[in-house]
Amino acid sequence: MLSYQHAYHAGNLADVHKHAMLATALDYLVRKDKPLSYLETHAGRGLYRLDSAEALKTGEAAQGIVRVADWFAPDHPYARARAAVAATYGPTAYPGSPLIAAALLRPEDSMTLADLHPAEVAALREAMPAGRAQVLQEDGLAMALSRTPPEPRRGLALIDPSYEVKRDYDRLPAILQKLHARWNVGILMLWYPILATGAQSGMVRSLRQTFPEALLHEVRFPPARPGHGMIGSGLFVVNPPFGLDTEADSLSARFATL
Repeated sequence: MLSYQHAYHAGNLADVHKHAMLATALDYLVRKDKPLSYLETHAGRGLYRLDSAEALKTGEAAQGIVRVADWFAPDHPYARARAAVAATYGPTAYPGSPLIAAALLRPEDSMTLADLHPAEVAALREAMPAGRAQVLQEDGLAMALSRTPPEPRRGLALIDPSYEVKRDYDRLPAILQKLHARWNVGILMLWYPILATGAQSGMVRSLRQTFPEALLHEVRFPPARPGHGMIGSGLFVVNPPFGLDTEADSLSARFATL
């Protein structure tokens, strides 16, 4: 069983990058009066506490969303989602991507969430509004391959492994290619860490060769603590929705100030 626990990292600068871009994409999609499908391959527990022992131990949230919350105006979809979750769960609650999606999507939109960790799945089922999503304890990449194309066909898949399994870097380009072949209209959003070792570089090169028209967006930030290997956050988006490049440019300017 994999040991990664996102509670230690929730609300860090990589989350800020990923969640701001995800919220922007979903906000655009719901403007059209047609239902959509949302798939997530590594959903985690969905709800985190910025004052938890795990968050306080690493200090990553304090260097992340706590520090930069004023980057986002109240009407920004990321800020709106955070406000909705805080109204329900309290001011120290931080939404993972499942709860960000639940806050922004409509009742007619479909949500399918997967994770392998039994404890994370149990917590996710408790955190999600009743009947809002199908939560599965299974391999998320296999889930995405087996459920594409979804119904409705409009929609987005978020793929954000922990990369605790190092072979993910090698296999993800082929998986994205298969997903795109089965769901050519779907927005495929892949998150990856930017590491001091450059472990992500080969994967990114392969993705760019396969999807030359995709949106590639990377931001850099100081390591969370001395010796910490993550020095940035990357998103690779196949079929990016209108306006996502503008949000990416805005985030690049913000991150450059750190």
